[in-house]
Amino acid sequence: MLKVLITCVWLLGSTYGVMAHATSVVFLNPGVSTETFWVSYTQFMQAAAKDLGLELRVRYGERNPDNTLLQAREVLQGSQRPDYLVLVNEQYVAPQILRMAEGSGVKLLLVNSALTPDQMHLLGTRSGIRLIGSLVADDEEAGYLMLRDLLRQHGPVAPGQSLDLLAFSGVKTTPGAQLRERGMRRALAEHPEVRLRQLVYGEWSRERAFEQATQLFKRYPQTALVWSANDQMALGAMQALQASGRLPGKDVLFSAVNSSPEILQARLDGRLSSLVAGHFTVGGWAMVLVHDDAKGLDIGAYGGRDRQLTLFQLIDAGQARRLLGPTPSVNFRVLSAQGKPESYRYPFSLRLLLR
Repeated sequence: MLKVLITCVWLLGSTYGVMAHATSVVFLNPGVSTETFWVSYTQFMQAAAKDLGLELRVRYGERNPDNTLLQAREVLQGSQRPDYLVLVNEQYVAPQILRMAEGSGVKLLLVNSALTPDQMHLLGTRSGIRLIGSLVADDEEAGYLMLRDLLRQHGPVAPGQSLDLLAFSGVKTTPGAQLRERGMRRALAEHPEVRLRQLVYGEWSRERAFEQATQLFKRYPQTALVWSANDQMALGAMQALQASGRLPGKDVLFSAVNSSPEILQARLDGRLSSLVAGHFTVGGWAMVLVHDDAKGLDIGAYGGRDRQLTLFQLIDAGQARRLLGPTPSVNFRVLSAQGKPESYRYPFSLRLLLR
């Protein structure tokens, strides 16, 4: 009887220990706490963390890199350090945070924007930095796909004729904005009939893009195409066109990135001609990598430690309707490499939500 009681106490203590020591994660979200993209990104990430038994806390930087650096210092130098810190190299803040983390014992994972080659060179091989890898979407491909799709929908122009294009990029010092712009320019190089009249930095803001577009449509009244690096800028530019008495989707074709309800509805209504989405899932997939690393798995063995995923895809009307509906559930535990053969590769894809 005593032996049974001791065994029960031991089992209870073991169970309590597991519960009390759930792997803890802090995510330094660079966005605004009311921003549709970063809120949906966080929700998907939280669903993954819950499914995987991770304890996740999210700190919003409100698009101010100084806030993010202050939050990183509090997390890394405080008494309640997490096991993992997930961060974005937004406005190139990652090296400063990595240096703060040196010797802290906290493991780090970069998402959405990885280190640039120059940053990697400057950091060198610091043994006290426990960087387990990076997980990013192919932003250049997103910019390329949008313009190519816009041109496909517009159709060919007569010989000797041209198409006027306006472009709205994000924050100039954000890697994602730069890469999407690079993709757009790659598509432009393939289509000399398109004239980029002006590229402006809307800083991801609907209001700023509205103000910019109001002036640009007056300056370039023959504008046929508008390329936007996110949904909010596209919505602002569409609003400006409507205010001028013209119709988005008929008089001018628009493109956008992201999957907010408003932009999905615009895709269904035909006001938005081309939509690319998928990278809101990055944080959720990152939780799978954190889970597996915490379990002692070598995540690099299943596709590499630094991953660029083909997450962006063109969203047609049917897929927009699917994404507007109830959020599809994903079994994140099934995606873990735990118990999988050496040939296994993480199948991270937007298609997991569109089935």
